[in-house]
Amino acid sequence: MLIGFDKMQETHVPHMRGGEKDAYLRVCDDGLCKIVQGRLIPGATVGLHTHETDSETIYILSGTGKVLYDGVYEPLQAGSCHYCPKGHEHSLINDSEDDLCFFAVIPVHG
Repeated sequence: MLIGFDKMQETHVPHMRGGEKDAYLRVCDDGLCKIVQGRLIPGATVGLHTHETDSETIYILSGTGKVLYDGVYEPLQAGSCHYCPKGHEHSLINDSEDDLCFFAVIPVHG
């Protein structure tokens, strides 16, 4: 299945998961897996959250930032890939002056 992110409307998500500032997302969701193209504006964060029923893989397309994963900060840059397994917590943080663009895959686990 081809996903045409370029044909999707970008959705504005203020304070995503209780985070700071704004995120912008294009999402394909079939109920079993979410596939996301997103960006965080400078200073934006995705609030700290635990993956109770799913996991998440985030690939950084452009920009820099960091992730808080199970209490530890990890730096991110274009080409970085972060994985948050089911039962773990993380927060995505754009602490730079440019947009942080990413691609994420979030499958639901039975």
